[in-house]
Amino acid sequence: MPRPIEALIDKHALQHNIALLREKAGKRFMWSVVKADAYGHGLHGLLDIFKLTDGLALLDVDEAVAVRNLGWKKPVLLIEGFFTYDDLNKVDRYGIDTLIHSDWQIEDLKKFNFKNKARVHIKLNSGMNRLGFLPARAKTVKEELEKIPMVEVVDFVTHFANSELTYPADGKLPVSGQLNNLVSLEELPCAKCFSNSGAILWHPEAADGAVRAGIALYGVSPDGNKTSEELGLTPVMTLRAGILGTQNLQQGDAVGYGSKFIADHPMRIAVLACGYADGYPRQKAEDRFVLIHGKKAPLVGSVSMDMITVDITDIPETKPGDWAELWGKDLSVNEVAALHGTIGYELLANLNIRVKRKFIG
Repeated sequence: MPRPIEALIDKHALQHNIALLREKAGKRFMWSVVKADAYGHGLHGLLDIFKLTDGLALLDVDEAVAVRNLGWKKPVLLIEGFFTYDDLNKVDRYGIDTLIHSDWQIEDLKKFNFKNKARVHIKLNSGMNRLGFLPARAKTVKEELEKIPMVEVVDFVTHFANSELTYPADGKLPVSGQLNNLVSLEELPCAKCFSNSGAILWHPEAADGAVRAGIALYGVSPDGNKTSEELGLTPVMTLRAGILGTQNLQQGDAVGYGSKFIADHPMRIAVLACGYADGYPRQKAEDRFVLIHGKKAPLVGSVSMDMITVDITDIPETKPGDWAELWGKDLSVNEVAALHGTIGYELLANLNIRVKRKFIG
């Protein structure tokens, strides 16, 4: 029997979230952002559901080739563009869209002998200051690309730094500020793809023709101050671990490496088959807990590589073989992340490959 830890991946939940985002997006083209193995959910096991959207946006050309070989016929986009000149061989052969964010990429396109039409998307830096051309260069970059044989410019792309509903309107870079930085595009005859999950949900003023649905697809709120339940989203992943054994502690007994937890009263603890090698955060956090039989079981002691210990004194029915939910349907990954000083995106993406993804629905 395999080690009792698994990530339950609910296909029906993904389908529900796609429908909700489709309704918000209207008739706009919808990319499913599936980088980091679909945010840790297991891309290949979900391709049949992602077909309900219009295309896949991912990171690496080999990932794009893999989904083509699995039968994906719809568009595939490299959302950081190609990384080397040699990548263009696969871009050309497998019909892969690519982002263009730098002059060196344009020079590579000029040198490459395309046999098939190459669809490119121009990335603009509207204030986030990662990848992209400044908006003032949009017209000349577009014209330069359109002169390259077999190259088709699809749209302008940008990324919002702060699309959360609760981001203050007078903050350093609200969505309105980035849109103001792009106002010159109104004079250019070209489609636009601006909206991420937050913008799909809360910023119709983006007024673009294509959107990129990311974290919300997986039932996780893109705003840590708003719950998935409030947004009508259903978490797709539930991470659960089995109870390997229990211990009865007396006052003064220590738990785990470093003996950092000392029992101040008699208590009962359970040992779970999950640790930091599985992707559960090791850093100490106050008030962290898991759910067992729907009840809170606080963590005690240090998180080990393969095990976690939790207090089950107040859950007397707990026994070896029972399951504990670390995050998922009943315990939001954003809530767990907040307790550890991070974000839900990180916990999902860091879930180790050794944790089996079990697809249901």
